[in-house]
Amino acid sequence: MGLRDDIQVDLAEAFDDDLADAVSAFTGTYMGPGVWDPVSETTTAQPVTYTGRGVLDSYDSRRIDGLNILVGDVLLICLANEVTDRPAVGHQITAEDLLTGQQATYRIVSPGIDPAKAHYEIQLRK
Repeated sequence: MGLRDDIQVDLAEAFDDDLADAVSAFTGTYMGPGVWDPVSETTTAQPVTYTGRGVLDSYDSRRIDGLNILVGDVLLICLANEVTDRPAVGHQITAEDLLTGQQATYRIVSPGIDPAKAHYEIQLRK
């Protein structure tokens, strides 16, 4: 078993046990490939949906600079092997809102993955 597998097993266990109360499922969507018709202004692209689970967290107030990280931005930490597609800038993520507990839609601003490719750290914005 390699480093990535070890990290993913440990994080999955933490998601199932210690962090179970903080873990929530999320859904990602983006428009798939298609052809744009400029005359009718329609496209043949269809939405692509993927799923995963992770922990949403607010940014520390000292990191909010008003340029790269805005007030209200959220950090999503999720296991790479549990996300069914690759998150990218502009994708929409639907997950539980930290403040209200209701479903909220966020836009991916900055997706990041650790060097071992075990987990994503994704910056989300409403």
